Amino acid sequence: MSTLFETVKLNQLTLQNRVVMAPMTRARTSQPGNIPNPMMATYYQQRASAGLIISEATQISDDSQGYSFTPGVYTNEQVEGWKLVTHAAKQAGAAMFCQLWHVGRVSHPIFQQGQLPIAPSALSPVETKVWIADEQGNGNMVDCVQPREMTLTDIKRVVNDFAYAAKRAIEAGFDGVEIHGGNGYLIDQFLRTNSNHRTDNYGGNRENRTRFLLEVVDAVSDAIGSNRVGVRLAPFITFKDMDCPDIVPTILAVSEQLQARDIAYLHLSEADWDDAPVIPESFRIALRSVFTNPIIVAGNYTQARANEILQHGYADLVAFGRPFVSNPDLVSRLKYNQALDDLDGATLFGGNERGYTDYHVFSHGE
Repeated sequence: MSTLFETVKLNQLTLQNRVVMAPMTRARTSQPGNIPNPMMATYYQQRASAGLIISEATQISDDSQGYSFTPGVYTNEQVEGWKLVTHAAKQAGAAMFCQLWHVGRVSHPIFQQGQLPIAPSALSPVETKVWIADEQGNGNMVDCVQPREMTLTDIKRVVNDFAYAAKRAIEAGFDGVEIHGGNGYLIDQFLRTNSNHRTDNYGGNRENRTRFLLEVVDAVSDAIGSNRVGVRLAPFITFKDMDCPDIVPTILAVSEQLQARDIAYLHLSEADWDDAPVIPESFRIALRSVFTNPIIVAGNYTQARANEILQHGYADLVAFGRPFVSNPDLVSRLKYNQALDDLDGATLFGGNERGYTDYHVFSHGE
């Protein structure tokens, strides 16, 4: 029976346990240039008792950003900054993947050199805001604007941007990349009927709506190998105006295609708020039937719930998000049933070491 603290194989990698540090936006890069820095290296190294760390979402290009101070992995300066991070994490024992994203319509002209963000269709995300901060880190949530519909040239360029960023991520010392296909960002926008009204082969029926994701996966796999590629999907998350009646069959269909491509893993992003929708067991069974490579789940997991889903075989690794923010030694705390500290929500985005690298590490003598 699988448990959280066993070692596990992830293709060519042997992970020290089945605990994953989930990708979480923390907005601590150096400016200008959205460059990873030594403070970020310390942050990730503190949490490297996880078997696998998935980095915070990372821009693939100048036009893929939607929040202030989030990192990129496409310039030489960004790559050099990430080398500090990956070296620190690996020294402490964790493998590390870089989550690649393009936010699509979840953006603002301030990140687009005054131009409109791009999206599958020119539909405004009515309920969606982005975090915009000044150089001192003082920020506010600001409404998104109506995007412009991507041309076929735009689509080809973004696919190539994903592949280029993946190569730069490997150069920066990452073991692989995770393509962010969930949570209402660009790839998820293509997958959903309510945000994708295109009439060409990137919209309409289910097969067409999965085309963009699969082209990105193929391009990234050609660049770095499918064994270094993970994909994150979020069928039951409906914020950012992403409620779609056809999304579950679409996710199952694309997961079958991802299995055929033999990618490293599939990462299921589940809602983690108090009244979040419960994932039906029928979906977990259906997903496992079409995707037999490793599955990571991320949501409001406790150790008991994590072990339960592992033992049912519905997942192979379990990711923890906010508990890892305030408990750098989360793996030890779970293993020895120690109490977890609460996070300081006011310090999640932007700022300095406070609420970032200064959380308490439990001593066995306490």
